[in-house]
Amino acid sequence: MGEPKSCVRALEKFNSLVEMFFIRADSRGDQPFLFAKRDKQWQPISWREAARQVAALASALRGLGLQPGDRVMLVSENRPEWCIADLAIMAAGGVTVPTYTTNTTRDHAHILSDSGARFVIFSTQRIAANLLPAVLAAPAIETVISMEPVKFGQGAFHHHHWADLLNRPVSDEEIATLRDQPVAGRNDLACIIYTSGTGGVPRGVMQHHGAILHNVSGCIDIIEADFEQDDPETFLSFLPLSHAYEHTAGQFLPIGLGAEIYFSEGLEKLAANIEETRPTIMVVVPRLFEVLRQRMLKTIEKQGGLGVRLLAAAERLGRKSQEKGGLGLFDKPLDFLVERTLRRKVKARLGGRLKAMVAGGAPLNPDVGLFFHSLGITLLQGYGQTEAAPVISCNRPAARIKMNTVGPPLKDTDVRIAEDGEILVAGELVMAGYWRNPEETAKALQGGWLHTGDIGMIDEDGHIVITDRKKDIIVNDKGDNIAPQRVEGILTLQPEIGQAMVYGDRRPHLVGVVVPDTEFMMEWAAEHGIEPAACKDNSEFVRAIQAAVDRVNSELQTVEKVRRIILADEPFTVENEQMTPSLKIRRHVLKKLYGQRLDALFR
Repeated sequence: MGEPKSCVRALEKFNSLVEMFFIRADSRGDQPFLFAKRDKQWQPISWREAARQVAALASALRGLGLQPGDRVMLVSENRPEWCIADLAIMAAGGVTVPTYTTNTTRDHAHILSDSGARFVIFSTQRIAANLLPAVLAAPAIETVISMEPVKFGQGAFHHHHWADLLNRPVSDEEIATLRDQPVAGRNDLACIIYTSGTGGVPRGVMQHHGAILHNVSGCIDIIEADFEQDDPETFLSFLPLSHAYEHTAGQFLPIGLGAEIYFSEGLEKLAANIEETRPTIMVVVPRLFEVLRQRMLKTIEKQGGLGVRLLAAAERLGRKSQEKGGLGLFDKPLDFLVERTLRRKVKARLGGRLKAMVAGGAPLNPDVGLFFHSLGITLLQGYGQTEAAPVISCNRPAARIKMNTVGPPLKDTDVRIAEDGEILVAGELVMAGYWRNPEETAKALQGGWLHTGDIGMIDEDGHIVITDRKKDIIVNDKGDNIAPQRVEGILTLQPEIGQAMVYGDRRPHLVGVVVPDTEFMMEWAAEHGIEPAACKDNSEFVRAIQAAVDRVNSELQTVEKVRRIILADEPFTVENEQMTPSLKIRRHVLKKLYGQRLDALFR
């Protein structure tokens, strides 16, 4: 049986995330909690066993010298051990410092130095390649724990294996003590999450237990009000747990709900994992939807015939229901046909139980949202940032979902718009500040309000509408303000264009750097008898990409039109540091790389 709603709703009574976990574990007992795929089978860890492992590791950390408030760097792929380690660090009184598995040695060195971490927990030999050179150069590190056996050189620290630390009996009394006498309170620091750095050196955001509990409570309020309750809900975790969005919504929200968490095998196996695990709620980023939409469109177009006509009908019905808040009587037969054919197939590919996909981490193009709405997928766009733990607002499924908004604020969250259009936020969700950075803290937190750096408005229904990042807004030479993310989002809806960045601050018009869509480039190259690598230097191919840009220009305001483009040398990726781990473009990196060539387009 699931927990009564009164228990789930009473999150504001919890003193810490650790207390919430142990109370949920006590209630769920031997029910499955964490799943990982091993030997081609999904293997579960029960709530009771997870509680035992958390208690064992917390005891081991204290035995190794961890003191309350000590920072512990955690570097791992999404897996049950990540969750166990995070909870154990907090249960021992420590502060988790999650970092991305894609970090370079320089990134790790900066975070180790800035956070002053004394302990490091990591997963594999692959992670060790970039991590351990930074650890060896960090004099503060005293203890390193690896989840799997690894080989590395000697350093001035002690190395321990995960299994050795967890291989000890844990009594029910120990678990009860951790549950009933938590070492941290709502105002105490839970974690330091380093922002992914779209514009420079990452800063450590101090999230306290109450901030994340506030987020979890607000999200559960939406789920319980608008969805029929399953026993239990099922989440599929695939975004990096080191990102604030997945950390809260993909880990602590399921814990608050008493849900199951499956850990994906990776993006390349995500589609198969969805069909296997049949999630009820998925936490996603808009970039995934954009890629998925393009693939679905191409698949349907290749099949041709009835599929193309059904998709056109679905999109027409979806747009009408959005604009008018519902469908007319004469639309119902066609809607029934689309539901029993196209939508049924799409839902089956997504596991057949999906209640909602919740998008956050970056703006979602309304046309992409409308596409999935037309296919019968409930897509809820939320809004937030690491400094707010991170969820600030989210659309409600029971209400009319407005694709151009990010919904109303979470409960007990205050939002107002400053005179210059900046969105300001107040409430328990707001960070304690930036770690060891009082100057930046003073800029972000003024008069009890978090200055988000985002520009927006609140519409007549109380929904937040985001227009752009304050610092990303392009001001042309005539003083017009242009939102680059809007233009880039429309460009990437074209089948020829995979990625784009527009450029033109203090210039007479916009220009851009474009990454051609990989499938389009392969097909074009095959048709014209050349190697795909040669497309970039082929004037005819460049004209085909420019034609796609021109189609977009026909729908844009004059100041938004992209007059000229260059083709990127390579796709924007996390590996080449041109995207953040949450798949947002790093403008400062791209401007440094392509700035001269883009400037030349204005001559």
